[in-house]
Amino acid sequence: MMAAMNPPILTVYGIPNCDTVKKARAWLTEHALAHQFHDFKKQGAPAELLPKWLAQVGEPALLNRKGTTWRKLDETTRAAVIDERSASALMLAQPSVIKRPVVLWPDQRVTVGFNAETFAARAGALGLEA
Repeated sequence: MMAAMNPPILTVYGIPNCDTVKKARAWLTEHALAHQFHDFKKQGAPAELLPKWLAQVGEPALLNRKGTTWRKLDETTRAAVIDERSASALMLAQPSVIKRPVVLWPDQRVTVGFNAETFAARAGALGLEA
């Protein structure tokens, strides 16, 4: 297996003013882990990745039913979210309902939210420690 010439990049998906996203990005920077940022507000939810995220973590982990965006939805829209397909459609239309941050690690695994111990474990498992 050939080693990559550039270190693997991980991607943080979220909203820049979200406190949890800020904490995750700060942790990655403090630990010298190269990452790129995908802004849901400007770039939307990545339609090609959403099914993979749902397959890995499931709709309950990915759809934020406690956040402001969810609470502002009308009852009919909320009631229509009954499975991964309907949840995916809502997340594509309203990316702010996705729990943040979603981190796509270089091995294509996904984590949702920020937990320093989880990030350290993922980085260590991938040999990304600085």
